[in-house]
Amino acid sequence: MILVDSSVWIDYFRGTATPQAERLDALPGSELLIVGDLILTEVLQGFGSQRDFDQARKLLAGLDAVDIGGQDIAIQAARHSRALRERGITIRKTIDALIATRCIESDYALLYSDRDFDPFVEHLGPTSALS
Repeated sequence: MILVDSSVWIDYFRGTATPQAERLDALPGSELLIVGDLILTEVLQGFGSQRDFDQARKLLAGLDAVDIGGQDIAIQAARHSRALRERGITIRKTIDALIATRCIESDYALLYSDRDFDPFVEHLGPTSALS
């Protein structure tokens, strides 16, 4: 299963050609894609027109949705952030720590273009879906 981060969905919906958006375009049918509840919010809040919002909502509603947080994930995300801080790496966004931790704990691959996920992939173990 591949959890697709908002950084990739935003490029995808904007038509921005990135390796990650191209990978996303090639995935449906070959891999099970999932969307996180917080990612859904991040993506949908960015649409200016109701028509674009409705089209994106329909597409994303066709994917399996997972809850990103919860108490166990929140505590583990704090542990992961602390472990990275001990390595001299500061995690700038709590939501990224939660998303990466959900991927680690649930064994989801993560498709992302936000560099804030790199320390998690390099040191803690979610698999990048780009490779």
